[in-house]
Amino acid sequence: MNGTQTAGMKAGAGMPAVPQSHGWSDLWKKEDYWAIWMGLGVVLAALIFFYAGSSIKPIAVAPPTWVDFSEVSKHFAAKWTWYAGLYVLFIALFTISSAVMGFKAGEFIPGFTILFIISTVILVVGSWKTAIDLNLEPPLLALLLGMIVSNAFKLPKWLDTTFRTEFYVKTGIVLLGATLPFTLIIQAGPVAFLQATIVAVVTFLTIFFAATRLFGLDRRFGATLAAGGSICGVSACIALGGAVKAKKEHVSIGISLVVIWAIIMIIVLPLAAKAMGMPPGIAGAWIGTSEFADAAGFAAAAAIGDEAAIRSFTLMKVVGRDIWIGLWSLIMAVIACTVWERSCSAGQGEKVNAMEIWWRFPKFVIGFFLASLIMTFVAMQFSPAEFKKVLTPEVIGPIKTLRTWTFVFTFLSIGFTTRFRELTAFGWKPLAAFTLGVAVNVPLGYILSVLIFGHYWAKI
Repeated sequence: MNGTQTAGMKAGAGMPAVPQSHGWSDLWKKEDYWAIWMGLGVVLAALIFFYAGSSIKPIAVAPPTWVDFSEVSKHFAAKWTWYAGLYVLFIALFTISSAVMGFKAGEFIPGFTILFIISTVILVVGSWKTAIDLNLEPPLLALLLGMIVSNAFKLPKWLDTTFRTEFYVKTGIVLLGATLPFTLIIQAGPVAFLQATIVAVVTFLTIFFAATRLFGLDRRFGATLAAGGSICGVSACIALGGAVKAKKEHVSIGISLVVIWAIIMIIVLPLAAKAMGMPPGIAGAWIGTSEFADAAGFAAAAAIGDEAAIRSFTLMKVVGRDIWIGLWSLIMAVIACTVWERSCSAGQGEKVNAMEIWWRFPKFVIGFFLASLIMTFVAMQFSPAEFKKVLTPEVIGPIKTLRTWTFVFTFLSIGFTTRFRELTAFGWKPLAAFTLGVAVNVPLGYILSVLIFGHYWAKI
């Protein structure tokens, strides 16, 4: 995923496909950087409180597993002030950052208040023993509820300010870094890179040639569709669309197709993985190879019900696939400029800037690595037994809880901005080309995750 903000994952959002300027102001005007500042801020605060003999647990609260609703009532009666503190923390961080980035605080605050209340209800339902037994994880419940509401009712336009899908998930990914030891990243990184490269190249070429050779679509359109299906979904469509100067409507169609298949995969992949008895680590790697968007992938990985699935998904999708977005954008910009637009090579057009790879690089990934490095350094000061007994409940646990909240915000935002009528407002050719990519991507991901590299992912 990249730094361009969409209104959730809403199709046809009509945003500019390319950032218009780059400079120091990006540090406080781009959501990738804000995700880093907030995520690392939470990690550092957790460590400061820990070394001071305290913990951030009072503002990292979530409903416990329950059987009888009276347990929930007692929980909230005892800890309602904790939830109030958590609300204040979230609304302060997200409102200030959103206002600096140009969003209206007057619209964001009431919208986020509604989002927080609904998220609390979803976490309560998701903590119900029956829901857990049925694998109805909070992210999946959030997605389903959001889609039902958005397709049954017309929501006010001002709520779009609150539905910041990419912002929430990027912040959650930075927090995820603090729960993923850097030694694990180093160990699985080469496998993730290799697997991601194979999948990205094969899927990209499949969709591109299907779009251009089989269905006669414009090459820029084909490249945009191929990027969405092979690298990192919505952001890849936006980044690649800008790099090759695709039409805005083509970028919107690419986003629509990513959303359609991402939602399908949220349901299909976890069910298929469980039906085949895949170990969690392998299931997460397959999901990371086959899903198109980080947010949807996290929902699918979370539905496996094991932290190992989330870890392997992250290594495969975030470490393996997402960081390719800058390089792919640069490569396609060069091809578009020197081959598709021959006037460029004659000096009559816009030259390709070598900084394109940095501009397109998903900066929040840096925050993910930094959070992992910080926590790995801290963990080195403890024995494995001390880490599990002391650091995990006082530091890692609260960070995981805050991560869960950001993911619920993410999936609610996806659901609230997904209108099925809008997703079908395009011809069959782009859908056919993208679907051919899916038909290649999913079985190839299975072969790589289970048959070839399964011994690596099973140990995650």
